[in-house]
Parts: sequence; C-alpha cells; structure tokens
Amino acid sequence: MSLPKRKPNRLPRFDYGTVGAYFITICAREKKKVFGRVVGGGVLDAPRVSPSPHGEIVIAQLEAMTNFYPDLQIEKYVVMPNRIHFIVVVTQGPSGASRTPSPTEVRANQTIPAFVSTLKRMTNRTAGVQLWQRGYYDHIIRDQLDYDTIWQYIDENPAKWPHDQFYTSDGEEHP
Repeated sequence: MSLPKRKPNRLPRFDYGTVGAYFITICAREKKKVFGRVVGGGVLDAPRVSPSPHGEIVIAQLEAMTNFYPDLQIEKYVVMPNRIHFIVVVTQGPSGASRTPSPTEVRANQTIPAFVSTLKRMTNRTAGVQLWQRGYYDHIIRDQLDYDTIWQYIDENPAKWPHDQFYTSDGEEHP
C-alpha cells in the first residue's frame, strides 16, 4: 500500500524571495496547545495570549530572525495556543525585483521557505522538542486591502479563540 501523495503547499514557479508581503501560518505538531493560553476578555482587558515557555521561545526566535535574514521584516504576529500567524515582508529581492512579478518567472531565491525552515529548526533546537507540524500555510499579499484584512485577522485572532475547533474550556495543554 502506498502513502497518499502530498499536495504541494507553495505556488508553483513563484519566487518566494520576491519583494513583497506574505502571510504565514505555522501550526504546532498535532495542533497541540503548547504555545500558551488566551487570557482576558473583560471590558477593560482584551483577549490576548499568555505565552508558555515554548511560546516565549517562539516569540524570541521570531523577533531574532532579522539577524539571519536582514532583508526580511516581521510586521505583525500573534502566537496562538497551537499556531503562529505573521506578516513578513521581503524588503529587497535578488535583483531589485518588482512587487508584482509574473508567477511564471522562475528564480533560485526561496527566501520565505528558508526563513520558515530556519525558524522551525531554531525553535525546536532551543525547546529540545519537535514543536511544529510538517509544512505551513502561506498567502502572497496582493494589495493594501489584502494586507489590512490580514492585519485585522491577526489582531482579532485571540478574541476568536473560543470558536476555534481546537479550543477546550477545561484548561490549556502546556509542555
């Protein structure tokens, strides 16, 4: 019996090193709630994530990634109990590329996949355990409206946690 064929996650023939903004979601291994818990929600206390020790590692590593990738900028992120969402901007392409290249152009630079791979590897190494599921979700941000919609989604994500399919009210899992 053969294993099912995995669907490719990336847009074929797109250069993920192209100058522009990208929305990335990476889920925890088995979607376990290892990065923290959502707290707050009162009138004067908006819902927010209180990070676990593993969540603190993810935050610290995400914020340090520009040391390894100086042409990238994290513009917005949220660490949820079982995943991380962020907007990353490639500020300089391999040859001053435009923001809107043809998806059929093929270039060797794959900055975003390398960035995600490094982030996963470094957080796993620091935590001493495998934190992440295989793969990740990416979305190429196409215009200002798309960017603003994703920014708002990231902002509102902690408040929507009680409606998440992985939410449980009997306490959060921590490593």
